[in-house]
Amino acid sequence: MALGPRLDIRQTQSLVMTPQLQQAIKLLAASNLEIETFISEALEANPLLDTGGPAEPGEPERIEIVAPAGEGATADQLMLAGGGEGDAPLDLGSVDRDFDTGDGAGPSMRDAEWGAASASGGDFDDMPDWEQLRAADVTLAEHLEAQIGAVASDPQTAFIARHIIGLLDEAGYLTVPLEEVADDLGVDIFDAKAGLRLVQSLDPSGVGARNLAECIAIQAREADRYDPCMKALIDNLESVARGEVERLKRLCRVDDEDFADMLRELRSYNPRPGLAFASADTGTVVPDILLTANAAGGWDIAINEETLPKLIVNRGYYLELNAGATNKESQGWLKEKLADAHWLIRALDQRQKTILKTAAEIVKQQDGFFRRGVSELRPLTLREVAEQIGMHESTVSRVTSNKYLWCERGTFELKYFFTSGVASADGEGASSAAIKARIKALIDAETAKNILSDQQLAEMLQKEGFDLARRTVAKYREAIGLGSSAERRRARKLAGAS
Repeated sequence: MALGPRLDIRQTQSLVMTPQLQQAIKLLAASNLEIETFISEALEANPLLDTGGPAEPGEPERIEIVAPAGEGATADQLMLAGGGEGDAPLDLGSVDRDFDTGDGAGPSMRDAEWGAASASGGDFDDMPDWEQLRAADVTLAEHLEAQIGAVASDPQTAFIARHIIGLLDEAGYLTVPLEEVADDLGVDIFDAKAGLRLVQSLDPSGVGARNLAECIAIQAREADRYDPCMKALIDNLESVARGEVERLKRLCRVDDEDFADMLRELRSYNPRPGLAFASADTGTVVPDILLTANAAGGWDIAINEETLPKLIVNRGYYLELNAGATNKESQGWLKEKLADAHWLIRALDQRQKTILKTAAEIVKQQDGFFRRGVSELRPLTLREVAEQIGMHESTVSRVTSNKYLWCERGTFELKYFFTSGVASADGEGASSAAIKARIKALIDAETAKNILSDQQLAEMLQKEGFDLARRTVAKYREAIGLGSSAERRRARKLAGAS
């Protein structure tokens, strides 16, 4: 066959990432505060768009979940959007599949990425830079939360730690009593302390302290300088402030040279570690979804419309402009602006429906947490929610990114409700938090003559339907701060002797 150049005509199908589709993806992943900024810019750019003011009471779209939550109903059936009228919820999963990176992992699921929008490489000047809408610098909360996944081995402890991070002041101190934290989350004080210890192990050293002495002590331990002498000095910071040198040297049992060394070490610590980061005011968390209990024993879920103005098309101004449009160019511009206004209103409406639909499924799946606390948090994955609501996994990932839900227990990011777990006999699985609660209950029920070994605990849990190995039981036992059987036996004997 002869070799040479030639022209062939081929017919292929491909998905074009239009600016509007790019915009839709970004709208879905944006929080309410980011949407508010975007709407402000859209109002300036499009004269036909107008705001009708905040939504009237009772006007926001709302989902009602009856009790017992989720029985015999899918998330689709839980939507109250005119009986399913209007546009279908925005699902961009098919877009993601066309932009596979080729590494076998499929579309990226990281919260900081915009998925297909970033993969396309498009650059549209008329679209906002969403990254610039956030604080220019990383806030303390963002810095700490980014470390949780790498150091936390237990979902319950990580959950509590994230809640505590949200309570820190700008200097990095926890000003809320730990008992109140435990109360809000429905956990015991022991679990709350475990969450606080996790926060205090993060960088920068000293965050999560409840007072100055604890902040300095954390940093001294990190520097491996927390010996008895340094402990005595830190315990008497008021005397340091008053300059009571002789008294402090006696308390610390050191000479002049060692004491001067200790003072230099003390002054090298940061009393306000959180101030190295951006002010928390730039990253104030405003809930996107409101969850309240209803009279029937179920749940009402609504979009928080306080931060979202109601968009409308200004028909009067459109008619006035249309009457003055005497040439094709001005008429074409006017039609384009009208189409853009209608599209944006429809896209925002679809965004709300999709968020409500996803949140309804999460609440249905995690009903136990909202009623009884963290110990009832069950294993949940993005794929499970996606299958239940009939959407792609990446769509659920975008919906749960930067979206916060308010309930009586506090304000939580939607992604917090996705936790790992262990297999159980019923096939449903159990969260590690529930397993730890059961191990603690079994150990609390021990008698001095019947101390359970890790193997015995594993066998008892297996009989209850939890597929756990002895080493896994030991890991969970250590994570909740309970000693080995030998240590518990010695503690019982000492308690009996006293």
